[in-house]
Amino acid sequence: MELDDEDISYIMNRAATYLEMGKYEECIKDCERAVERGRELRSDFKMIAKALTRKGTALVKLAKCSKDYEPAIETFQKALTEHRNPDTLKKLNEAEKAKKELEQQEYFDPNLADEEREKGNELFKHQKYPEAIKHYTESLRRNPKDPKAYSNRAACYTKLGALPEGLKDAEKCIELDPTFSKGYTRKGAVQFFMKEYDKALETYQEGLKHDPKNQELLDGVRRCIEQINKANRGDLSPEELKERQAKAMQDPEIQNILSDPVMRQVLIDFQENPKAAQEHTKNPMVMNKIQKLVSAGIVQMR
Repeated sequence: MELDDEDISYIMNRAATYLEMGKYEECIKDCERAVERGRELRSDFKMIAKALTRKGTALVKLAKCSKDYEPAIETFQKALTEHRNPDTLKKLNEAEKAKKELEQQEYFDPNLADEEREKGNELFKHQKYPEAIKHYTESLRRNPKDPKAYSNRAACYTKLGALPEGLKDAEKCIELDPTFSKGYTRKGAVQFFMKEYDKALETYQEGLKHDPKNQELLDGVRRCIEQINKANRGDLSPEELKERQAKAMQDPEIQNILSDPVMRQVLIDFQENPKAAQEHTKNPMVMNKIQKLVSAGIVQMR
């Protein structure tokens, strides 16, 4: 087949045919030739990008391990510098995702994961929390599905006051094993330290569904109820009340309750219309929201 040396579309068409036939090496050679000749002829940058994208596609087809994806990813990136095409961007994202998944598979080793977790446990016992986190993190790289490592790292983060990170790990622990009680004690502890007593109570109660006699969960429920009752009685100091209110106003759930026109009217009725307020107390949904506002220190019941 003779090719028009002044038009790279012929080379591109043959490369496409090779790609369909599964002759990926030949496809790559033609794409490289198309790019080289296209630059000499100052061809449309979209054609150059198309050739590079086709080459990247062939390289992906040849990939057998995570490192094999690197030239494909580099090629897609070059194509995007020529022309930002949605299809090329999609192929790049897919290649990066496949590379990451293969890296995890290649690195996966449950035995080494257990060893790293045990090293973390020893450091935790000696209160060396940052060092323990490193080993728990390595354990999770070796086995991303281990709820125990997430639970232990959550405990480290909590000890260090890194509460958002601790909450995230505790939630991942529960996601991986909803019956593992430690996940609930970790999550409940973080929420308690964040002064989100209603949420902590819900977490501990959820854990008790799976482990009804767990003492940590039972103690957590007791502590939460003590704090909630303290707010209900109005026993908070001005500083505690101010802190709790500021915290609550950042909570999306509290924000939604306060922005609800129906709840705004309910709150007005509680202040100005005793008869209407009495009717509201018969509505479990309304009273549940009122209870959340009371616990948050936003509303005080006398």
